[in-house]
Amino acid sequence: MRTVLMFGALLLAAPLLPAPSAQAQDGIGDLVDNRIVFPTSVSQGAMVIGKVPAGSNVRYGGRELRVSGYGSVVFGVGRDEKGPLQVQVHRPDGSSETASIAVSPRDWPTERVNGVPPKTVNPPPAIAERIAREQAQVTESRKRDDNRTDFSQTFLWPVQGRISGRFGNARVYNGQPGSGHSGMDIAVPTGTPVKAPAAGIVTFAGPDLYLTGGTLVLDHGYGISSNFLHLSRIDVKVGDRIEQGQTIAAVGATGRATGPHLHWGMNWFDTRIDPLLVLERGK
Repeated sequence: MRTVLMFGALLLAAPLLPAPSAQAQDGIGDLVDNRIVFPTSVSQGAMVIGKVPAGSNVRYGGRELRVSGYGSVVFGVGRDEKGPLQVQVHRPDGSSETASIAVSPRDWPTERVNGVPPKTVNPPPAIAERIAREQAQVTESRKRDDNRTDFSQTFLWPVQGRISGRFGNARVYNGQPGSGHSGMDIAVPTGTPVKAPAAGIVTFAGPDLYLTGGTLVLDHGYGISSNFLHLSRIDVKVGDRIEQGQTIAAVGATGRATGPHLHWGMNWFDTRIDPLLVLERGK
């Protein structure tokens, strides 16, 4: 069967497709179950959810993707990905196809952040070693690949406020160029409750990291995770099962921050994705 390519709005409903048995009752089960559905084009920083026949073997970016019982798969598109993306699908019946997905480029304006502590921009060797050690722990927490589809929920804002920093924008700290911003900053007062945007399992909780201050990582399954930085308080611990909307922490200005705000980042394993795009897929 010819690969079916659809626009993102249709694609993102893929996890909500009925189970194969329900489809078969409609008399079109064989047709629907054998489809391969991906968007024709995605943005840099997107979380992509697709549909393949249940039981397929799917590979993207050198990694084998989990496939849910309904045939849903998910992966992330990096900030600097050029595309086209190649998703290789091997159906249970032995047939194979490769879906090709174009990548829409985005503009990355420069954000200048002044007044941060100089030691956070050019840390001395001892501090640099601490930063590397702490970031390695956070990176390790993102390697989890649970068979949970919490990522398929419609994500909610963890706090309501003004966006003060956008994903991907080039950062200049105290006049010195840095890397692209890894998440979305939302300016709200210290102590504002942070609510889980989707359900998940806590995989990291550190109250005092040098750069990111109070830091929390919530895993949503299939390699998708959220991280929350600069927290003044953490209300959960590693291993806790969290439901969507549950209070997990409080906003602060810890670590490298010039004022109270929530930094919300998202990842697919080590690929950073844009939380705002994830929110918009639910509209």
